[in-house]
Amino acid sequence: MDSNQSPTIQTSILVVDDKPDNVRLLSTILTEQGYQVRKALNGQRAIATVQEFPPTLILLDVMMPEMNGYEVCAKLKASPKTCSIPVIFLSALDDVSDKVKAFDVGAVDYITKPFQDKEVLARVANQLTIQTQQKLLQEQTKQLEELVGCLQNEIQERQGAELALRLAQKKSDHLLLNILPAAIVENLKKGEGSPAERFDSATVLFADLVNFTSIAARISPLELVNFLNQIFSKFDQLTEKHGLEKIKTNGDAYMVAGGLPVLRPDHAEAIADMALDMQGAIADFKTDTGEPFQIRIGINTGPVVAGVIGIKKFSYDLWGDTVNVASRMESHGLPGCIQVTTAVYEQLKDRYIFEERGAIAIKGKGETIAYWLKAKKQLTVDS
Repeated sequence: MDSNQSPTIQTSILVVDDKPDNVRLLSTILTEQGYQVRKALNGQRAIATVQEFPPTLILLDVMMPEMNGYEVCAKLKASPKTCSIPVIFLSALDDVSDKVKAFDVGAVDYITKPFQDKEVLARVANQLTIQTQQKLLQEQTKQLEELVGCLQNEIQERQGAELALRLAQKKSDHLLLNILPAAIVENLKKGEGSPAERFDSATVLFADLVNFTSIAARISPLELVNFLNQIFSKFDQLTEKHGLEKIKTNGDAYMVAGGLPVLRPDHAEAIADMALDMQGAIADFKTDTGEPFQIRIGINTGPVVAGVIGIKKFSYDLWGDTVNVASRMESHGLPGCIQVTTAVYEQLKDRYIFEERGAIAIKGKGETIAYWLKAKKQLTVDS
């Protein structure tokens, strides 16, 4: 659903915040888009309201007296009656650990205050779209299961049913593979679920378009999305080329990882090649003023935890210090540069050209030595 359009079917949203002004503001924003809004000024009231009038979606403040948002979310997820209702946190807390905690208790998204009207509407619309797609997927899966059952009965009567069954299964696999990594799909097909899994060695890349906020302020939303679609589609092609796993996009940021969910020993090298190719690819794109785009890239390697988060949202994501430092490498980098940690440098220094940047201050890590990845060394052949 487009966040600029009213929903065709009225959706119930519960807004929970101990600040009446915030509740009124969110209520106005959502009501103007055609949503039905209920309000609660504390955690206890929120839980009671959800039990009596289960909403489609909950917008939940973190910092509340007596019972904070994390506690409210945990109680809702513990109840069979309310565990499937998606929760979006709203908070002034912007630390990675706060966001990780939100997802740990079952949230599907996290909006940092002060928020923008369009951001709230876009994220709400995104979650409602995901719900609709999940219901459609469930219906299609049910239909597929019914079809498979019929084919299994008919297989005794004609050999052609076996081919039809394989085709139906292929369509189902293709649908899931557009959402999740192949290894995760295999687990789901076996009924094993997709619990979080630790990977002792993986490489994570974050890339961010430089000055994209100023570009977004000058062009229409349609042009903005078109820019991002063209650029990220090219990055997707590079991800497939190097055998890596695209994790997610967030605004104008792109995240990709190597070495998971399928192990591979050369994940650091594959990510380095991806980063260098991304620099080459972004040079083919121009801004609305004709200037070349630039990206900042940050890379780190080490242990991570990966899995599918949420109850109703199909999203494969990563957590851990390795991920946080990779993100810092990007945010503390320079336009047009690839900044990497010492761990990456030590693994790749024999095959790639690096330039030492020196010590930089990283939140939670202190002074850290960083390097610029410049190029891949050319192999020489003795004549």
